[in-house]
Amino acid sequence: MSLKPEDVKNIAHLARLAISDDSISDYARDLSSILDLVEQMNQVNTDHVQPMAHPMDAQQRLRPDAVTEINQREKFQSIAPDVDSGLYRVPKVIE
Repeated sequence: MSLKPEDVKNIAHLARLAISDDSISDYARDLSSILDLVEQMNQVNTDHVQPMAHPMDAQQRLRPDAVTEINQREKFQSIAPDVDSGLYRVPKVIE
């Protein structure tokens, strides 16, 4: 796909980018080559390719899901400006 200088100007305007007139032809060439590469990649047959989350089949090391702190609810609610039935009350923000 070949982009014209007008296309690059329009894309730059939509993206709110300032591009000098000197470099528009360079951008048009570079963007056209990127779009050509994407088109080549779209032509590849991937029917029998399994989707994967990571190319190295790596597993995330996770810590055990265990409680590590004591319950301090009463302590924190004792200094709160407004508490009702164990819940923090806040001023109404949506009318």
